[in-house]
Amino acid sequence: MPSVAFHTLGCKVNHYETEAIWQLFQEAGYEKTSFEQIADVYVINTCTVTNTGDKKSRQVIRRAIRRNPDSVVCVTGCYAQTSPAEVMAIPGVDIVVGTQDRHKLIDLISEFQQAREPINAVGNIMTARVYEELDVPAFTDRTRASLKIQEGCNNFCTFCIIPWARGLLRSRQPDDVISQANQLVDAGYKEIVLTGIHTGGYGEDMKDYSFADLLERLEEVDGLKRIRISSIEASQITDRVISVMNQSDKIVRHLHIPLQSGSDSVLKRMRRKYTTKFYKDRVLQLKRALPGLAVTSDVIVGFPGETADEFKETFQLICDIGFSELHVFPYSKRTGTPAARMDDQVDETVKNERVHQLIELSNQQAKEYASMHEGETLEMIPEEAEENGSYLIGYTDNYMKVKVEMDRSYIGEIVSVRIDEPGYPYSLGTFLSADKKVKI
Repeated sequence: MPSVAFHTLGCKVNHYETEAIWQLFQEAGYEKTSFEQIADVYVINTCTVTNTGDKKSRQVIRRAIRRNPDSVVCVTGCYAQTSPAEVMAIPGVDIVVGTQDRHKLIDLISEFQQAREPINAVGNIMTARVYEELDVPAFTDRTRASLKIQEGCNNFCTFCIIPWARGLLRSRQPDDVISQANQLVDAGYKEIVLTGIHTGGYGEDMKDYSFADLLERLEEVDGLKRIRISSIEASQITDRVISVMNQSDKIVRHLHIPLQSGSDSVLKRMRRKYTTKFYKDRVLQLKRALPGLAVTSDVIVGFPGETADEFKETFQLICDIGFSELHVFPYSKRTGTPAARMDDQVDETVKNERVHQLIELSNQQAKEYASMHEGETLEMIPEEAEENGSYLIGYTDNYMKVKVEMDRSYIGEIVSVRIDEPGYPYSLGTFLSADKKVKI
């Protein structure tokens, strides 16, 4: 039986797609082995969101080639899409496929094995108009499943290369989304994470169909207990989306809404599609509709030209809104983007100082958010056991990370826990009860 090994760099979408590519290999009679082992085929799913992403991708590709010079080395993903010539120039790379046509990989391997000539199968992603179906009936990680609902992005923010790597927005057909949701529930998953490159933009390329319509249909999926949205832009949070969330029994009380900057002048230079006032209004409306809602966000610090006053505006807005956690990134130049060519690049020391200030603020807000839930009973899905301990660790519906002393048989089940000691990065809780179906 031929063997295949995978290495995934980058985001959740890449991890989802690696699972989908593994399904193709499984059907073709391959067995999966660890990337550290000798394999007949290596598949490296690359990232290009930063220049560092490119560099890491090249390192991993070279590692595979060294490990087994006789193997077939396939490179796919975003870096392969934006720089196929760079990837092909690495001696030992056999097949390059971008962010489309992954379903052709098995045939390309046979073609390569016959001709022994490297194959560049990267097409022009900007002409892609149809969502590429890649099915994932089950995941290696047993507790929650990702469900990819769209691909691509039309935003062209000045710091971002992703539209060039993923193409323009295209949505998956609603019936295909629902049938995969049913498949995942049948495989035993209680929670589904809706994911994509620009998840909340779902339906923008369809006639009379929106993200809110899809959420309403998912609500009807029997046996599905939780729907989590991986990320949604403020501009996509329509009144109807808020109303659907408000009425839903399944959508969890956690949303990731990227802010990027709390200064209107910086947002304009970034070419973001909202003002700080609009962002704040949407979040406050959501918090009213969904009491206890956890809002997490991304912030880029030190974007070209960011002054001390603009940073202060960001700091103040974050204080005013109150997040449950922030992902803070120092701005890093991405070759090929307008922002990389902008004047007034911010000094690294200044960037690091500002990053630290926001991380401290984030930690403080995370603790404040957790402390609001002291003594409350929340639903949690244990995901893993603590090493050398009797604790299980998992996430509540509002995305608090909780450690609870309980039996490993509860992993993947929905359990009720009481929050005894709120904190960050995790809170401590007590197990109260579980779904009746659990065998102990």
